[in-house]
Amino acid sequence: MRARDWDDEEQAPATSAIAEARALSELRAIYRQADAAYAPFSCPASGECCQLAKTQRQPWLWYPEWKLLSAHRPLPPKRADGGCPYLDASGLRCTAYADRPFGCRTFFCERIRGPARQPVETVDALLRRLEAVSQRVRPGLTGPRPLLEWHTEALSSEEQS
Repeated sequence: MRARDWDDEEQAPATSAIAEARALSELRAIYRQADAAYAPFSCPASGECCQLAKTQRQPWLWYPEWKLLSAHRPLPPKRADGGCPYLDASGLRCTAYADRPFGCRTFFCERIRGPARQPVETVDALLRRLEAVSQRVRPGLTGPRPLLEWHTEALSSEEQS
């Protein structure tokens, strides 16, 4: 008996879903390692770094990071104050803390406190892994994108649906 011949259209969705599931699993492992590397450090939890319009800085996310961040919760509206859309109403707490992006986990703000210099080599190695994971699931993707760019695109897609 001959194995069934699969055409690309039938096989692609399952293959894509499996690849994305694997990417999200590896992303969570990368996040755990980043959290461990930053365990000796602390953040003042002021939410200042999440005020994206004020700081003129925002985390850049690879595709799997955006998928994880946006997959299990409703897409929040843009904030009038220009803050991260995942901030709570008070502007102090992240509503997606468990799934927050790599940049947020590694304190891209300047108020970090810790015993010594930040673990630059570890962060670099984890970022390279994150890039490789992203390239496996989305080979044509050229790099990470700013959080608000992902968010605006998703809002536009929702409005068109």
